Amino acid sequence: MKIAIGSDHVGYELKPAMIEYLQDLGCSVKDFGTRSNARVDYPDYSKKVSEAVLSGEFERGILICGTGVGISIAANKIKGIRAVVCSEPYSAKLSKEHNNTNILALGSRVVGKELAKMIVNEWLGAEFEGGRHSKRIEKIAKLEE
Repeated sequence: MKIAIGSDHVGYELKPAMIEYLQDLGCSVKDFGTRSNARVDYPDYSKKVSEAVLSGEFERGILICGTGVGISIAANKIKGIRAVVCSEPYSAKLSKEHNNTNILALGSRVVGKELAKMIVNEWLGAEFEGGRHSKRIEKIAKLEE
């Protein structure tokens, strides 16, 4: 699986551990920045990762900021993105199964490395169920028009 990943300066500390974990799982990972803890604006990285996912080059994206909230809100402004911020594995799994999320957002100030790995693992292992959920995804897409 090809994963696009990005973070702001607060998420930068958690990102290397996530990249290593994803690579250990056999994923191909591209880091879209930032590459330091110098202050940056998270919408810039939401845009980069979202565009990479929408291009089809990457199957999914992961974004990291302090809480995961701001970076996910920014990503969800981009047509075709369904980003979810998760602080526990169950919601991550169901977000993929029911909402076909294509970006997972994590909060580096909310979850530690080991919990983040569990969240990522559940999200990556889940598949969209389709069926009754497809109709809802179509309705979400119409809201973007």
